[in-house]
Amino acid sequence: MEIESVRVESSVWVGKKRFRALLSGWYFSWTELDKKNREKKTISVPIGEVVAVAEGQVEIQPQKKAEDTDRDFTLFYVKRSSSGGRIWTLGRTQFCCPSRDLRDQWVAQLKTALKTHCSSRPHRLLVFINPYGGKKRGKQIYLSLVAPLFELAGISSHVVVTERANQARDHILKKDLTGFDGVICVGGDGMFSELLHGVIGRTQQEAGISEHDPTVMLQPCDLHIGIIPAGSTDCVCFATVGVNDPVTSALHIAIGDSQPLDVCSVHHQSTLVRYSVSLVGYGFYGDVLAESERHRWMGPLRYDYSGCLVYLCNRSYRGIVQYLPVDPQISSPRDSTRCLSGCRICSESTERLFPHSDSCSSLYSRQLSQYSIESEGEWISVEGRFRCVSLTCMSSSCPRSPKGLSPSAHLADGTGDLILVRDTNPLSFLTYLHRHTTTQDQFDLPFVEVHRVKAVRFSLPPDGDYDDEEREHSISEGVLEDPEELCESDIEFSKDGSQQYLAESQKEQEMKVERKKREFFCGPCCSKPPAVSVWNCDGEILPYTEISCRVRGQLVRLFARGIEDD
Repeated sequence: MEIESVRVESSVWVGKKRFRALLSGWYFSWTELDKKNREKKTISVPIGEVVAVAEGQVEIQPQKKAEDTDRDFTLFYVKRSSSGGRIWTLGRTQFCCPSRDLRDQWVAQLKTALKTHCSSRPHRLLVFINPYGGKKRGKQIYLSLVAPLFELAGISSHVVVTERANQARDHILKKDLTGFDGVICVGGDGMFSELLHGVIGRTQQEAGISEHDPTVMLQPCDLHIGIIPAGSTDCVCFATVGVNDPVTSALHIAIGDSQPLDVCSVHHQSTLVRYSVSLVGYGFYGDVLAESERHRWMGPLRYDYSGCLVYLCNRSYRGIVQYLPVDPQISSPRDSTRCLSGCRICSESTERLFPHSDSCSSLYSRQLSQYSIESEGEWISVEGRFRCVSLTCMSSSCPRSPKGLSPSAHLADGTGDLILVRDTNPLSFLTYLHRHTTTQDQFDLPFVEVHRVKAVRFSLPPDGDYDDEEREHSISEGVLEDPEELCESDIEFSKDGSQQYLAESQKEQEMKVERKKREFFCGPCCSKPPAVSVWNCDGEILPYTEISCRVRGQLVRLFARGIEDD
């Protein structure tokens, strides 16, 4: 039976008021009637946003209870908050029918509509809870707010409370995942990153594809990822849903929303270093993360503190940035468009990235890649001193920066936005940072440039461009070039076994202790600026300075639908 041909209509009561209920096509609606059968207000709910329908009078808050009455049925659905459309709550309406037979007909038809229209909803989920993230409320959030919704929607879940870093990633890579429709993280961006690496790694393993070759095409992932925000930072959730609210995210998961997402693979030479979806940042953002790691005891406040400290240091770094630009006729980071739910650019990009796919199901079962279809084009090189170099595959919006690093970036168009902030005076740089919190264009500054790209390479200028003091300082800080080279040089010295080496080592240790004491009392602003910065990759420090990045179009899928337009 085609759902378009289904039409059920009858009088029902909600409390003491009479309504005309109508199930037609993709919507269920009920219209209030007055004593003269004149229509008053109408409430209409898409079938795709109906969470569940149950016989009798059913409640789930504060705890689930059901009273089976002959003529009643209860409808649970997505209800948008009056204070903001992006916040979802669970709507509940109890209907009373004239007879039990009519009640049974309504319940049967609504369940049939759900089964027909919402066949892609998850039935079994693997849930990972980080009990230490954010305010350490992950377990409480899941048990009190999320688990009851999953149970109501008929979703069974297997819960793993993590006890160590990368436990979730390892579980996904090694355990049997047969029967699971998705993996859920209850935590912040760090926990999401674990799931991301696990799902992508598992998919490539099963497809026999090496992740380390930056030119190889990666297999898109079938297993969906869901995010229940409960961390110190929830940037990915905010940028894909529009709000950091556990109930809203749980409802997106329950109704089976699906949002493709671009992923950036970061490589050093011929080795995969990490995957990123929100930010790969060098300079200011790398320094802030490195400084914040020294103040973890401060909690989320450490980011504000470290940001102020690093800004006062007034640092810039030399580098060579090469990028592979996107055809500006397709899209531009300055076109003032926003990636919202049902984004036209992302939809058209699906056809461009996967031209041989006949349907959504075939899209995620074929090994296709835009790199085998599109010619690479010509690389462009930029050299200079930079306050920061940033690559983002999404707007990277957050509550403090509602428009994010790049307001016109798209979630699933197969591109990233490269932002280059050249060296400038402190006041101008502060203006750039402040514009992230306002509606002003942060790219409309003479020292800022932004490019929509498919790939990026970063390297340091030739050795001759560094003086001896800079190289010495960088090596002592342990952030210059390849750590393996430093290890090899240490081995060569140790083989010598000379007393001179032992004396030098002792002297170096004393210098390090002295430097740490000075930094503790004076802060990094009083120490000599390092020759190079570090890379901030979605909140993790990369061990390499010279890297290459490539955007993988629509590599994973989230239980989300993008930010809804207000």
